[in-house]
Amino acid sequence: MKRRSFLQTSGLVLGAVAIPAPVAPPLPRSVRRWVEPDRDELAAVALDTARRSGASYADVRISRHHVQSISTRERRVESMVNDETYGFGVRVLVNGVWGFAASRLVAEAEVVRVAREAAAQARENARMPHTPVELAPVAAFPDARWTTPHEIDPFSVPVDDKVEFLLGLNDVALQAGASFATSGIAFQKQERLLATMEGSRIEQVLLRVMVPWSVTIVDRQAGTFAEWEDIQTNAGAGWEFVERQDFPGTIRRATERVREKLGAPTLDAQTKKDLVLVPSHLWLTIHESVGHPTELDRAVGLEANYAGTSFCTPDQLGTLQYASDLVSFEAEKQEPHALATVGWDDDGVPADRWLLVDKGLFVDFQTTRDQVRWIQDRTGVERSHGCSYGEDWSLVQFQRMPNVNLLPDPSGGSLDDLVAGVDDGILFDTRGSYSIDQQRYNFQFTGQGMWAIEGGKVTHMLRDVAYQANTLDFWRSCDGVGGPDTVETYGSYNDGKGQPSQSNAVSHGCPPARFRQVNVLPV
Repeated sequence: MKRRSFLQTSGLVLGAVAIPAPVAPPLPRSVRRWVEPDRDELAAVALDTARRSGASYADVRISRHHVQSISTRERRVESMVNDETYGFGVRVLVNGVWGFAASRLVAEAEVVRVAREAAAQARENARMPHTPVELAPVAAFPDARWTTPHEIDPFSVPVDDKVEFLLGLNDVALQAGASFATSGIAFQKQERLLATMEGSRIEQVLLRVMVPWSVTIVDRQAGTFAEWEDIQTNAGAGWEFVERQDFPGTIRRATERVREKLGAPTLDAQTKKDLVLVPSHLWLTIHESVGHPTELDRAVGLEANYAGTSFCTPDQLGTLQYASDLVSFEAEKQEPHALATVGWDDDGVPADRWLLVDKGLFVDFQTTRDQVRWIQDRTGVERSHGCSYGEDWSLVQFQRMPNVNLLPDPSGGSLDDLVAGVDDGILFDTRGSYSIDQQRYNFQFTGQGMWAIEGGKVTHMLRDVAYQANTLDFWRSCDGVGGPDTVETYGSYNDGKGQPSQSNAVSHGCPPARFRQVNVLPV
């Protein structure tokens, strides 16, 4: 039943039970269920209250967050979620220390109360020994706007169409021979306003989409099963992203691979082999062994409880050989359809693009405005790289991972060229399970599908194989990187960090790459 019909019907029922009265006509579509105060006026009140409360700097974020997800299995809908939150958060600097408070009651009196609470929190925090926060300079943007590039707002597409699409994917898998099939869809829409005491007023609309699915085949005679799942096909985009992917073809091929996987052998014993990692697998290795170690708060020990710190510390800037000279890692928040892309970060810093590793040498970190001074004498960089992000209005912004990409070799060849250079090795396809230690150094990764490489050619499928290494040995062993035409982009829709934990979305573009003599083992 449509919402308007529901309201009309429920009004008639209530009228019959209580006081007979005419049913009021529904409000026009343009009128919200509640009357909202002017956001600019509220932002001005928040900043003025913070200033009067002793803040040397303050910002306020007022935002509405829409989330929709649908999950299906075989020929039925398993769950559906539609969620919306609206509120504001005020962050202040008093006596060189941060304070933050938030509320879902968006009203003038509450804005005053929350701004005062944030300032009081900062003054209390300042009683402890501390190094005063220094903010790197940034220009003011008094009337800035940015929206994720898209053609079709996913929230404008009827739920029936989305359900039909997902059940259609499950049918494709079942018709191809899958015993079980699942599919889902998830959307985010974030409508954000950031206003700062320095004069910035930035409006942004961020859209994200993900389509996870899985296929499973059970061999009941042998008592075994195999599966293939995809939780990495995502983008900063609208519904058109869903329409343009060949999900039916991908799911048919995956089902064929699962059938092959059922009879595939594993390794006899632990050994060393050359590896070729394709982008659908390599992106996660980049995320864990490059993206997280180069978060500056981890490197200085301020982020420790959630997944540890980092072996990669500021004293190694400009001296640590992170990888072979073929390898360069770029961080950015500018690629149009990448998950972490924005116009400005939550410090009001324009989206940036910079190198973390330049021809194998570790040269920079991910930074926010309050982190720049920590490493400025080593990097010479005076501005923030724009890595501040808060999941929503209720959570304070802090340093989060941008998109981190392995740059292609300008003269690099194809995947076949990389394989041709391997006499005895394994090709890993699509992310699987993984583990990495608390300093992002020692790790183990598996894939959804693995294939033996013999004499420069891919031969037969393997299953239940993992590779182990430490971050530096692994990336230093890289002796082949694909060319520009081989780059593909995948990402993590829900990357956790912090306490209370927050979720961020981040993409990783990369070509295939080759690694020599890496430890592999059956799992």
